[in-house]
Amino acid sequence: MSLRILLANANTTEAVTEICAASARAAASPGTEIVPATPRFGPAIISSRAENAIAAHGILDCLAARHEGCDAAVLAVSYDTALAAARQLLPIPVLGMTEAACLTACMLGGRFGLVTFSSAELYRELIASHGLSSRLSGIGLVAASPYDAASDPAGVAAKVAEAARGLARDGADAVILGGAALAGMGGRIQAEVPVPLVDGIAAAVRLAEAVVPLGLKKPAAGSYAAPKGRASVGLDGALEALLRG
Repeated sequence: MSLRILLANANTTEAVTEICAASARAAASPGTEIVPATPRFGPAIISSRAENAIAAHGILDCLAARHEGCDAAVLAVSYDTALAAARQLLPIPVLGMTEAACLTACMLGGRFGLVTFSSAELYRELIASHGLSSRLSGIGLVAASPYDAASDPAGVAAKVAEAARGLARDGADAVILGGAALAGMGGRIQAEVPVPLVDGIAAAVRLAEAVVPLGLKKPAAGSYAAPKGRASVGLDGALEALLRG
């Protein structure tokens, strides 16, 4: 079965989109096409609540404009930005990379850790929103940035491996690479870490490939039913049309 998966970044940095697209294509089955997309507007790199809120509009605008002809969408942003709203708006399955990574990690062991660059509290809140706080063993922060991951991947990989080993010592049975800029890094450092490293992009792509063939219908009732007849002002035409229904 051939599939088209829209891979939507919520950051506006094209280099991050390219890193995620490479990881998605490496994970995808033969016949699956990855369609990368970057928002027209929004933060360059999301690292705060304010930026995440602004980025929600940007990624919804991007998804509305680009989802036609795709079988599923993956949010290539580690805060799973606007995931619930995207699931309500779009007629196709939408998967968040961190939710997918958490669910995958739960199938590998009892508790999981997460390595990321910053904003540990935002990740705790996100994992709590997915109902998985009791499975989180800890969060490890690395002294680097998403920009460093693109300019000095070897240096950042060494720091990520060190943080992952620390989480394993503290009881993590698996470690999630928390950050779109870390996509694809697990394969380079897995041999240096004693527990599985879960790449959210790869997990989301594979889960999308599993969900689409099930042919499950979109909810027509409840809070995830598509909106109908909702008025708006100043939105791009594609997003306005989804709100109108």
